[in-house]
Amino acid sequence: MAEEKESTSIPLSQAENGGEDPPKSPPSSPNSSTRKACCFVLQSWVSKKFMTGCVVLFPVAVTFFITWWFIQFVDGFFSPLYAQLGIDIFGLGFITSLLFVFFVGVFVSSWIGGTLFSLGEWFIKRMPFIRHIYSTSKQISAAISPDQNTTAFKEVAIIRHPRVGEYAFGFITSSVTLQRDNEDEELCSVFVPTNHLYIGDIFLVNTKEILRPNLSIREGIEIIVSGGMTMPQTISPLERVARPNERIPLSRMA
Repeated sequence: MAEEKESTSIPLSQAENGGEDPPKSPPSSPNSSTRKACCFVLQSWVSKKFMTGCVVLFPVAVTFFITWWFIQFVDGFFSPLYAQLGIDIFGLGFITSLLFVFFVGVFVSSWIGGTLFSLGEWFIKRMPFIRHIYSTSKQISAAISPDQNTTAFKEVAIIRHPRVGEYAFGFITSSVTLQRDNEDEELCSVFVPTNHLYIGDIFLVNTKEILRPNLSIREGIEIIVSGGMTMPQTISPLERVARPNERIPLSRMA
């Protein structure tokens, strides 16, 4: 009987190399591993410090850019007038603009200035498209004005919206009484901005369901405009804040 030969299978890579084993890569030395680890740590440290520098310098650069743009913008109102007079001093137009705004405020506060301003306002409100822009701008400026009037935001409000467990920032603009068959219900008109302060929704909320935080109107506007980045860590209702500082009236003490 003929001897049977055992069949052996040769890998394709070895068959191409004539049956020889593929060359093995030399083992990595401890020095190369240490070098890679040091390079990784150094790269991570450099990138972290670079991002820290960007985070620190970004608000400074934005503040400087906006301030410089604002100075140039305001300075451009009276700079051409001084240029025609042959006076070329940077910042003189900016100072003149600030003085102009100050004297306008003094003039409008008087009886004659208030009358002329009301006449001009009456004329602007008769224009078809401009009156909407003027009314919106006036409401926003009245909200942060030191002379609070009836058209300004009354208080900062927190209402439950849109679902249970979620809250929304808003401003109380007015109050209204809803007449029912059994009893009247006191409601507050709460303006909830959806696009900074220009566009928003009006909600009529029961007075008892409104949370009034210890925030001023300016603080509320800063929170909304900044996208919540200036939100304080703790917000307390006005009733809770007033309790520790509550004082007994003199009439009760007597």
